[in-house]
Amino acid sequence: MRTSEFAYLLPSDAIAQRPAEPRDAARLLDTRDLSDRTFSELPDLLQRGDLVVVNNTRVRAARLLGRKEETGGVVEALILGRLDDGRWEALVRPARRLHAGTRLRFGNLRGSVLEDPVRGKALLDLESDDVEESIANYGEVPLPPYITSGPVDPEDYQTVFADKLGSAAAPTAGLHFSSSLLDHLAERGIDVATVDLQVGLDTFRPIETERVEDHEMHRERFSIPAETAAAVSAVRGRKGKVVAIGTTVVRALEAASNEHGVLSGEASTDLFIRPGYQFRIVDALVTNFHIPRSSLIVLVAALVGDHWRSVYATALERGYRFLSFGDAMYAER
Repeated sequence: MRTSEFAYLLPSDAIAQRPAEPRDAARLLDTRDLSDRTFSELPDLLQRGDLVVVNNTRVRAARLLGRKEETGGVVEALILGRLDDGRWEALVRPARRLHAGTRLRFGNLRGSVLEDPVRGKALLDLESDDVEESIANYGEVPLPPYITSGPVDPEDYQTVFADKLGSAAAPTAGLHFSSSLLDHLAERGIDVATVDLQVGLDTFRPIETERVEDHEMHRERFSIPAETAAAVSAVRGRKGKVVAIGTTVVRALEAASNEHGVLSGEASTDLFIRPGYQFRIVDALVTNFHIPRSSLIVLVAALVGDHWRSVYATALERGYRFLSFGDAMYAER
């Protein structure tokens, strides 16, 4: 497959700069018949006994502004996550002026560069009695670079069920949920379960290879609670639908799947879902409208086939808002 097959023209004025107010007032395009709805109507598209699965990750205040201790030069680091050996992975600027051994200070958080940065990415040793607390106290929640209209309340970039700290970006389909919408799901007899997948920035980057198959998929950590694995087994037993809220949930559930259901526990995945993939778990997907040539559009195409083109064309024609703060679609495979 050629990557150009997953391109489309995205006008800048179609990129949402603010979330809908209230959250569940966002528009929702039902891809089955291309009908227009609002997100608050999502429970009405589902049946009693279906299972909605959300990603309860919380975005870390990962953007740090500081200085090099030796020279006082300004440094910016975007923390991507903590590795198992205690080192921290980060995007740093200016990468060309940072080398192994460079000492850094971000407020009361100190550290050093362990290896010369590669493509802007570096490994850091961060020093604090509580590194996570220091990051939370000093850092800022990073917003996507296409949000250019001014400051945004950081809580607007967290879901109402955000609980497990660790992501560099929000699971954006979940941003549309409100407490009243969760109540509506419960009233309809639709269960809600959680996974925790730590969203990395590579999720949103365009595919740069000419062929889709040559794209090297990033790896992300996830965990599946035992309660969620049991809920998936139960809904499969009663022939209900597993409805994934966002592509991150799709990756977590499918990566943890086998012929019997979903395995609970912690793992990491570089699963690249593209056309031809045989879904084991996910029956339906709620997701935003994604950046051209991204692995996220390829995943949507794997679920709905070439119909994704008419879905996107319809959304653009009808003035839907795109990307992280934008509107959403409901799709079934």
